Amino acid sequence: MFQKFENTLLSSIQSPKQRKIILFATLLAFILSILMIAPTKMVLAKMLPGKNNDTFTIYATLPIGSAMSQTKEVTECIVEHIQKESEVVDMEVFLGLGSPLDFAGLIKGSHFKNSENVAEVVLNLTKKHNRVEPSYLMVQRMRPIIVQNCASIYPNTVVSFVEPPAGPPVLAAIVAEIYGNDPEGIRELASTVSDVFKKTEGLVDVDIMQDHIYDTFEIIVDSTKVTRSGVSLKQLNDILYLAFEGMQIAVKNSDIYNDQIPIYLSLSEASKKFTTKDIRALEIKLSSLKLMNKMGMMIPLTELSKIILKKSNPMIMSKNLHQMTNVMAETDMVSQVYPLMEARDTIIQTFSDRYEIKKTGLFNLQLTEKSSQKVYDLVWDGEMEVTLDTFVELGAAFIAALVLIFLLMVIYYKSYTISGIILLGSFLSIIGVIVGHWIMNIFTTDTFFLTATSLIGFIALIGISSRNSLLLIDFTKSLMLEKGMHKAEAIAYATATRAKPIFLTATAIILASTLLAGDAVFGGLGVSLIFGTIAAVVASLIIVPVLLNMSDLESHFHFHEKKAVSILEP
Repeated sequence: MFQKFENTLLSSIQSPKQRKIILFATLLAFILSILMIAPTKMVLAKMLPGKNNDTFTIYATLPIGSAMSQTKEVTECIVEHIQKESEVVDMEVFLGLGSPLDFAGLIKGSHFKNSENVAEVVLNLTKKHNRVEPSYLMVQRMRPIIVQNCASIYPNTVVSFVEPPAGPPVLAAIVAEIYGNDPEGIRELASTVSDVFKKTEGLVDVDIMQDHIYDTFEIIVDSTKVTRSGVSLKQLNDILYLAFEGMQIAVKNSDIYNDQIPIYLSLSEASKKFTTKDIRALEIKLSSLKLMNKMGMMIPLTELSKIILKKSNPMIMSKNLHQMTNVMAETDMVSQVYPLMEARDTIIQTFSDRYEIKKTGLFNLQLTEKSSQKVYDLVWDGEMEVTLDTFVELGAAFIAALVLIFLLMVIYYKSYTISGIILLGSFLSIIGVIVGHWIMNIFTTDTFFLTATSLIGFIALIGISSRNSLLLIDFTKSLMLEKGMHKAEAIAYATATRAKPIFLTATAIILASTLLAGDAVFGGLGVSLIFGTIAAVVASLIIVPVLLNMSDLESHFHFHEKKAVSILEP
């Protein structure tokens, strides 16, 4: 078999026509593999793929000022849909507070939740080894149903699904940080960016990290009337807390515990409710609350206070001492890069009527309002930023590895040409990496992404590919200098002879990498090693010999014509 391969290779590298066909086919394969990433998007890039977890959390956030009963109604709707899932083992609902901290909740700020408009539902699933459907596909299937049926109960309700992250914890997949000096301008711009996110395909769970501005009622006590009426301010404050919040009025001694048990008193839930959200309803409620003065007269609270309608005071957010807000969105089993590019293009096109837009950095934007000349900065963050940083750093590591290998080969062979051939043979393994991801994407139910672990595998392939080329070149040099063989025959014989150990090494790598290929996170690493190794073998046994024959090996190796010696002789 290797004799036939030697003869075929010898005729190929000696024929100018066949050499051109091989090199043109290689160039075409390289161009097509690059086109698979952009613009065809046949292979999509992502930081890390979805992770199959045994648990995830559903967050329900109603507008600030919503009652606990409204939050409970939305949560009950969510629970009703979850109960239909056979893979859900159990669940727990946390009304008005966040669940106990986990990896995701630590980043999402779950421990800060303490209001009537928030709730969390924690789900535990059957073990991933006993499930056919991964958790991230379950979330993708459940999300539109629950959002459509439960988030629509009350306006501006946000229902989001939060999974433990597969990689570095981030606030969201895509985060638009909006900076400025005008709170109203930041709020308005954030709302507009949020609308763009909602219309962008692939983005879900869109939310703005800022408080809603709503109507509040402030009760102002008339201290003069309180003094003249014969009641105290403490009485007035106590009855308000007693009525709406509840307060401790006494303690009860326990026969079992040493501690005293506090007794709280407040109005019933039905008594706390208002018929409508206006001043008149509050006045009616306060008029039913009466205080007894020192003379035994009952005085309604409305006689001692007045009610003023005012807007709520939203929380002011800042980062690095700069006022800002976050617009967040998750991706629905797609890469973060492509929805971000689409949303960014939409912002540039649709915001240009009101803002002068200037590009800052790679993706960031600076928006100057034309009427007021107020300046706002839109900075992208989240998993998208981590993805970009990771790919840039891994790309730099790949280039550094190529440069170091090239310099080492130049020192060893004292030839830029031979070093460049080795380098090119290593670089061509990228064809196998990209094509391998495309093939895996065809045979998998969900998208098989080109991830950070894929790039790690690609960098690891450089050494393997370089080693194969080194074996061929060193053996070719020995055949030419010690056996007197001419260039073409030496290259063909060296390639055919070294093909067997190259195949055995490649087989060992491929078989070992199959264990990684099925992993959710490290699958990209396994696929890169498998298909990249195949491409590296093809490049070493076909393309590198062609390039070596086209180079001037005689002068590089200081070859002088002499009587040929049999290969079998020592």
